[in-house]
Amino acid sequence: MVDPILDPESVARLRRMLLDWYDAHRRDLPWRGSRDPYAIWVSEIMLQQTRVAVVIEHYQNFLERFPSLPALALASEEDVLALWSGLGYYRRARMLHNAAQFVMEHQNGVLPSTAAELRLLPGIGGYTAAAIASIAYGERIGVVDGNVERVICRMQDWPAVGRAAGARLRRSIDTLVNQLVHPKRPGDFNQALMELGATLCTPRSPQCLACPVSVDCSTRGEHKTAPRRAMLSTEIGCALSVRSTAHAHSSQLEVLLEQRPASESVMPGMWQLPLLRDPHVPVGDVRMAVRHAIMQVNYYVRVRTVLAEDVDALTRPGGERRWVPQVEAASMALTGLARKILTRAHLLAPPVPRPSFKALQSNSSAGTASADPIG
Repeated sequence: MVDPILDPESVARLRRMLLDWYDAHRRDLPWRGSRDPYAIWVSEIMLQQTRVAVVIEHYQNFLERFPSLPALALASEEDVLALWSGLGYYRRARMLHNAAQFVMEHQNGVLPSTAAELRLLPGIGGYTAAAIASIAYGERIGVVDGNVERVICRMQDWPAVGRAAGARLRRSIDTLVNQLVHPKRPGDFNQALMELGATLCTPRSPQCLACPVSVDCSTRGEHKTAPRRAMLSTEIGCALSVRSTAHAHSSQLEVLLEQRPASESVMPGMWQLPLLRDPHVPVGDVRMAVRHAIMQVNYYVRVRTVLAEDVDALTRPGGERRWVPQVEAASMALTGLARKILTRAHLLAPPVPRPSFKALQSNSSAGTASADPIG
């Protein structure tokens, strides 16, 4: 593999064709068009390893609750994780929260304006730093994600980037993208290249006839890729335990939840349903069956109803357990699996509305007594 020698005319044509296509066909996504570094940062963290359709709803709810970097920094971790529930990879949320607190403490609440400075913040790597710097601040720097890698490798007829790919290939991709970036529209160019990979230059059956830069592509179709790593499969069982508690003039449903220990490497501190000692639930006792994927593992989950008095006998010992009122459960930092099961069981009431940071600031400035603005 030899690093390409770029023809200025070809580069100018590629930039023009790609940006013309992007201007005409880009998807209408809620973070597009924003120059707010904080909003761009949130969107880029959410989009890592998560489908766009899943991100859209979470992004809008997240920014409504935490519309600014100070609002996020002052929030409790539990509130942040509750808004993140359903996106997965919860370490991203924790690092986003930690970085916001770091910026408030050490950067006067202002995100740095260069990729090099952004990379010094907790949880911000090369891709995220370049995306924020180019889109929000106009820095001429390339953004390379999986979509961009695929587009570039096909254009140059290079082997696909995989686990066995050497550092030389990755450096060559970075170098080429940085040379191609439009000097006056770096953010749009980077988004256009990612959009091309996401919508036309897809892993399977690329739409080459509709590609705006096919004239500069050496492959014009699929290229050799490494086989996908096989998904692992495992079976687990979950206990769905619900009780009704009486109050002065009414009753309410409560569901038993268990908090994952802080020592867990995956989803520490998140709330889940207790796990059954025996995942092989008799057919007549299965309330529902759910498939849930986490990273490279497919979980085949059998859920059974467990009476309160049988919980200890049928479930594994775990973390702290609490009977949670149904109206509060949706606002907790639930694991994605717990949220899926409770939703399908019609036990997850709409979350109790919490005032946004802006609303609380307005109340405070008007002299209105209010509770803790974040908790």
